[in-house]
Amino acid sequence: MEINSSTILIVNDIEETLTSVVASLPLHSTRVIKNEEKSEFLMAQANAAIKEAYIASNSVKYILLCGDTFRHEAQNSLLKVLEEPPKNVIFILITTSKSAILPTILSRMPHKYLKQVLSRVDCNLDILNLDLKQTYIFLKQNQKISKAEAKHLVESILFSVNSHKIPLNTKELESFGIAIKLIELNSRPINVLTTLLLTLAQRKK
Repeated sequence: MEINSSTILIVNDIEETLTSVVASLPLHSTRVIKNEEKSEFLMAQANAAIKEAYIASNSVKYILLCGDTFRHEAQNSLLKVLEEPPKNVIFILITTSKSAILPTILSRMPHKYLKQVLSRVDCNLDILNLDLKQTYIFLKQNQKISKAEAKHLVESILFSVNSHKIPLNTKELESFGIAIKLIELNSRPINVLTTLLLTLAQRKK
């Protein structure tokens, strides 16, 4: 992916895009700024980005700002440096939602909408008779599933549960929301799916 000016990338999966973009840029002049604990860009990351931008560089320096969400105050603090970046600085914002970026920034930076429509991942589970054997086979088949696919798979499992009108208690219902959150926080998809499916397989029927 060739990027010659500051831009916003709206994508399905931040980590996958980040890997691709970084691989196409010179390693010595690329800086990645993101929240390592959760996928939300906060004031701490904004301050780090501004500080990095004003460190002089004789060659083009790429500063990648990543987050599923960006705090409004963090974006407002970045507004000036994004509008008038220092010499040789190119900003690349990577997010999963256009609505995460304030209109004031969208109006100042071009954006590329790279999101692809992902077909629903069929969970292929007999959700009414889910047991440990079926769970093991399913997990083995999906051990290399991507972050984006895992999120869609969790949604597909919940859709199947609702379609079959399977009653879940509060803890079991919450496990779906927790699974999505953990995937967004870059937990290994296979580990998240294991926990979710074991919860469903061991539920009282």
